[in-house]
Amino acid sequence: MPKQTVADVDIAGKRVLLRADLNVTFIPNTNVISDDSRIKAVMPTIDYLKSKGAKIILCSHLGRPKGRVVEELRLTPVANRLKELITDGFSYVSDVIGPAVESEVDEMREGDVLLLENLRFYPGEESNDAEFAKGLSRFADVYVNDAFGAAHRAHASVHAITELLPAVAGFQMSQEIEMLGSTVDNPQRPLLAVMGGAKVSDKILVLQKLIDRIDRLIIGGGMAATFLKALGHEMGKSAIEEDRFDLVKSALSKANDMGVNVVLPVDFVVARSFCEEAEPVIVKFDEVPADGFIMDIGPSTIEEFKMSILGSKTVIWNGPMGVFEWTSFSKGTSAVALAIAGLKSATTVVGGGSTAEAVETFGVSDRMSHVSIGGGASLEFMEGKELPAVAVLPDREN
Repeated sequence: MPKQTVADVDIAGKRVLLRADLNVTFIPNTNVISDDSRIKAVMPTIDYLKSKGAKIILCSHLGRPKGRVVEELRLTPVANRLKELITDGFSYVSDVIGPAVESEVDEMREGDVLLLENLRFYPGEESNDAEFAKGLSRFADVYVNDAFGAAHRAHASVHAITELLPAVAGFQMSQEIEMLGSTVDNPQRPLLAVMGGAKVSDKILVLQKLIDRIDRLIIGGGMAATFLKALGHEMGKSAIEEDRFDLVKSALSKANDMGVNVVLPVDFVVARSFCEEAEPVIVKFDEVPADGFIMDIGPSTIEEFKMSILGSKTVIWNGPMGVFEWTSFSKGTSAVALAIAGLKSATTVVGGGSTAEAVETFGVSDRMSHVSIGGGASLEFMEGKELPAVAVLPDREN
């Protein structure tokens, strides 16, 4: 059922605690943000709150500091990017609760935005501690959750806090629930699922739920190696999840029984070493060398995948086709992204952090119906699990 949103309550002039998911990715070994889509995703809610004259106390986690202050995980780079997007009335405080924060809140004017420090610097965040939540609630009159990416966690800033303040969903949260729910439960057909990424274990439960709902299934990325190895083919040095073989075979058997067309790679781009500078070599799916790493799908597979995408009316895509961050091994993911983006009159939903980054990288995010920032939360939602942070938000009555 749809959730009440920030548009359903009176927030004019009020202090609003806005929980966002600003857990961005960085260029390795730097503090330079590589993908700011999670920051941009919360901007419609921020803009709406500003237009109503609310005082916005913005909070998020970043990384896994495990309840202690880690200098490299301060929200300073996020604050710098937000300052570029919020040109008036933005400030950042290097704490989460306590007198310093209260003093900053007291100085806020209507329409101001104050970013708090990394929530996970406090152990009470991940333990869903009521006292930590109480410390957060002291600043605000209303709570707005726009952090779908953290919705599968019962943490203080998304769960316990709802016992202390009137709570509603932000616009991104509401859109995630609506788009992911309708795509799985009431799709236009034919419905295609495109699954990639490194691990079968991340997505096998979603596959089991989707098998009897979809018409076509594409398997690419590293997880294709486990599928093909389960069918008896050697996959070189690629990571294989042997403990998932039975589940893979069960999924393929069920797909066959349901008449689902499953498309697996017929060729790969492999390399002798797993590094950006490695020489790409194209091989057939059953000729992967013993010392080879699967890095991308091959050109024949690209053409087969593109043909399977054509004519789809609904597409769920989760997981890249290869190591798209490295130019030599990006062609498969790029081709799939462009093919899905090129569908006319289709609903296209992209889920998973790396897949969202891929469509942004290849310049097609604005041509998708919905790009989820949920990561693990998206997968669990599509599995049919109840997400703790969603369950505690009030439903909107019809």
